[in-house]
Amino acid sequence: MNRMGKLLYVTANPKGIEKSKGLQIGETFIETFQLNRLDVDITRLDLFKQEMPAMDSELVSARAKVGGYGIPIDELEEGERTKIMKMHQIAEEFKSFDYFVFVSPVWNLGSPAVLKAYIDNLFVHGKTFAFTPEGPKGYLTGKLGIHIQTRGGVYTHGPMKDLESGDRYLQIALKFLGINMMDTVVAEGFDHFPKQVPDIVAKAKEEAIIAAKKMALSPLDATIV
Repeated sequence: MNRMGKLLYVTANPKGIEKSKGLQIGETFIETFQLNRLDVDITRLDLFKQEMPAMDSELVSARAKVGGYGIPIDELEEGERTKIMKMHQIAEEFKSFDYFVFVSPVWNLGSPAVLKAYIDNLFVHGKTFAFTPEGPKGYLTGKLGIHIQTRGGVYTHGPMKDLESGDRYLQIALKFLGINMMDTVVAEGFDHFPKQVPDIVAKAKEEAIIAAKKMALSPLDATIV
């Protein structure tokens, strides 16, 4: 039996569950996971309601001073100190979870900007990763993650296949941090096939159920195939 753990459910869609097909699919995933792992605590994080520092001049400067030059945080300028402390808080909170479920749509070939902003706050040298003589090393090992993505267009094949960058980036970023990522649950073609939307959503929910059971029953240090 897997040990007790915590799951972070991260959403990046401002439309709400009644209008968002992605959030509906995500809810199916969470409900299935809960049925199979009653011992896991679930925390919901709506990125459109999350306060987080942007990678502006103050935060970039603070990261360089602390990470590159070893300057103590309490010696930073006030604005720099406030923002990097918030960044470290977000990264530390993220580290405390064992399972991660991200739900986002494709907007303009990529993800909503809030998702990229959130990921920026997770890259803290010495906390979530480090550069070593052997190369970069992610510290978030022994954790499982999955991305549920909705797409108006079709990107799994055809002329748009190489243009989607939202899921690709998220997979790269989270794997870089050490997280064991499962295959993405994709629901696509909503704009191309409006009459087929109910069938597309139903199929994605079936895939989400299978993926949720797989995540729930897999050891945290397992290699997902």
